[in-house]
Amino acid sequence: MIAGIGMDIVEIKRIRRLEERQPRFPDRILGELELAVYEKLAGLRKTEFLAGRFACKEAFAKATGLGIGGALSFHDFQVVKGSNGAPEVIATGFEKMKIHVSITHTKEYAAAQIIMESLSS
Repeated sequence: MIAGIGMDIVEIKRIRRLEERQPRFPDRILGELELAVYEKLAGLRKTEFLAGRFACKEAFAKATGLGIGGALSFHDFQVVKGSNGAPEVIATGFEKMKIHVSITHTKEYAAAQIIMESLSS
């Protein structure tokens, strides 16, 4: 059964401005595993990665219904590359959920969608 759906879209140039003005912005958004990937990237690809992860985390927060800031922070979960290359969410406390993830980019935008499926009836 579907337990939650969330989606988000962000302008890549907005994320680029945040990276430039706030050097610690990636540290505030990305977890340890995500930062390891981010640091290996360069130029626009680095910003696209950050924008995609930001959109995905916002979408996850919407799907849970918790939002970012109170019961949930950006560091409570991470978006990693799964064994098949597709993104996966690692989130403590959501083990009874199948979390479907989709992230996409265009030249101007990054977008993500999360569908949370309850594994228990």
